[in-house]
Amino acid sequence: MTSSDVPSGQATPAIRTADILIVGGGLSGTLLAMQLLRLPGARHIVVLEPRAELGRGEAYSATELGHTLNGNAARMSVEPDDADDLTRWLQAHIAGGGWPESGVQQVPVAELFPPRGLFGVYARQRLAEAQAIGAAQGSSLSHVRDEVIDLQTPEQGVIATLKDGSQWQAGVAVLATGMFPAARTAQRQSSGLNAAALDPWDVQALRALPVDARVLIIGSGLTMVDALESLNQAGHRGPIEVFSRHGLLPHVRRQPPVWEDFLSLAPDLRSPLQLLRELRRQCTLAQSLGIDWQAPLDTVRVHIARLWSQADDTQRRQFVRHVRPWWESHHHRSPPQGDALLQRLLEEGRLTIHAASLQGVDSSGPRIRLRYRGQSEAVWIEGDGLINSTGIEYDWRRVDKPLPRQLLQRGLIRPGNLGLGIAADAGGAVLNAQAEPVQRLFAMGPPLRGMWWESTAVTDVALQAKALAERLASL
Repeated sequence: MTSSDVPSGQATPAIRTADILIVGGGLSGTLLAMQLLRLPGARHIVVLEPRAELGRGEAYSATELGHTLNGNAARMSVEPDDADDLTRWLQAHIAGGGWPESGVQQVPVAELFPPRGLFGVYARQRLAEAQAIGAAQGSSLSHVRDEVIDLQTPEQGVIATLKDGSQWQAGVAVLATGMFPAARTAQRQSSGLNAAALDPWDVQALRALPVDARVLIIGSGLTMVDALESLNQAGHRGPIEVFSRHGLLPHVRRQPPVWEDFLSLAPDLRSPLQLLRELRRQCTLAQSLGIDWQAPLDTVRVHIARLWSQADDTQRRQFVRHVRPWWESHHHRSPPQGDALLQRLLEEGRLTIHAASLQGVDSSGPRIRLRYRGQSEAVWIEGDGLINSTGIEYDWRRVDKPLPRQLLQRGLIRPGNLGLGIAADAGGAVLNAQAEPVQRLFAMGPPLRGMWWESTAVTDVALQAKALAERLASL
């Protein structure tokens, strides 16, 4: 079977077959398919993804040029063994007349922050090249445009049931479901926030607001930066009020010089508190030498998975409770373009940041009413529009979608550490409710947040894809 798009709704056999099923065709599923197609051997790979294009998912379906990657090109290669791959692709793309706006930034291509939509084009091209390699070896890729609502693991393999009622069976399946953005994910025990909120990436919906509307935003991380850009693209000129528990904003990402990998020299450093103390010491040292404090911080990334996986639950809870907000604002930094807009809005007095927790939402009247608590008593504030920018929902128990709900009820999966994602072994085999590996069901990318902590960045996903592809090919 050659690579094809199989639209839902067509008459199909009761159960169709494949060698490997990939549930999700965003970046995670696409990079896994790419790695599998390159490996020797003939295999039929089916990606089950309702979107029209593979390689985009939630993150790279953005169409606005202002919605850029939060890492520069040198940090975002989909090739785990070639950090310069995206840089070279961009150079060729720009030379061919693509992305003419890139010249405004006046920096080397490796330091550019491409639009997320353009990154999706890059990922799709690399997949197409892998398909050509696979075809020469007898492998094929099919994209089935439908949502998986259930998985079962009989003795003969894995059976996926799709929303249209059709089924696919394969020897193994991989949960590459990507991220569940809080703004686009129905949640159990919801506060009603999403029912009243506008999508932070839907510029068209934001254009429906009055140009001078008072907009309320919940969350102050990178999704909030995207929301500001969306409002800017929509022509909004009114006041913006941002509410988050700590009121922390993402730092801007800079290009610091290389710093010594101090964690490699300190193998006994394990706990989050030890890491925080040593990191502060290293950043202070860098600043005393006139070097950007981001230099020591950037050396930590390669050690995160090891540090998180070897920590116990008490240490992980300490990190999440006491360190996480500052880690997120310092480590998940804003692209320069987004930060420039944020700083301009602050200087103009249009943007106000509140350190406050959400207490409730009332959308029954003509205006949105938000109840929040700061340092004193809870108060109400009114606005013309509300945006949910609380980021990603990693707890599958809170995601009100058919597949997570069914897998949890069936006991085929169990929550990951601290309820983050789902549990798996070191090679990606999913653990069931009894903590036993399900040998025919695997996971990669954001679902493994609880296992590796950082499991969403392109470099993390690319490494996981290569390792998992090799494991699947050996089964």
